Amino acid sequence: LQGANRTFSRFVTDSRSIYGGSDVCFVAIKTARHDGHLHIEEAFAKGVRCFLVTSAPSLIDASFVVVESPLTGLQKFAAHHRSKFDIPVYAITGSNGKTIVKEWLHQLLAPELRIKRSPRSFNSQIGVPLSVLNLISGDQLGIFEAGISHPGEMKALQTIIQPTDGIFSHLG
Repeated sequence: LQGANRTFSRFVTDSRSIYGGSDVCFVAIKTARHDGHLHIEEAFAKGVRCFLVTSAPSLIDASFVVVESPLTGLQKFAAHHRSKFDIPVYAITGSNGKTIVKEWLHQLLAPELRIKRSPRSFNSQIGVPLSVLNLISGDQLGIFEAGISHPGEMKALQTIIQPTDGIFSHLG
């Protein structure tokens, strides 16, 4: 960590979705088509002072956690966060139907349980950790979608979600 210690309550991977940046840690993810590092100054201008990056620019009054892969760093943070909760967690996977099955389960079980679930269709290598990081004290059940695009990705999602049960919706 470079700079002063910071506290934050949420991770953001898209600088366009930053509002009230003082409680945000911006994750500068680099993909084949885009590099989040190009938006560090924009995030800083929106009040962000904590960054998960592969290299730290010179910004006064900012803290940088420098890692080999910000995506992997985010995933490891989410897996650690998940390990703090001793509750049932359902992982839903399959080619089609993950979101509708998740929403049906939520509708059926929510009157009885405090449930944390994936927002929308957050089932990717980025969406899953962001979903799991929403778990808070008092939650009684987690329902998270897990989708893959490439071989080997499910292992990372399993490590993050740490499911107690799995649901396979459909294989296309």
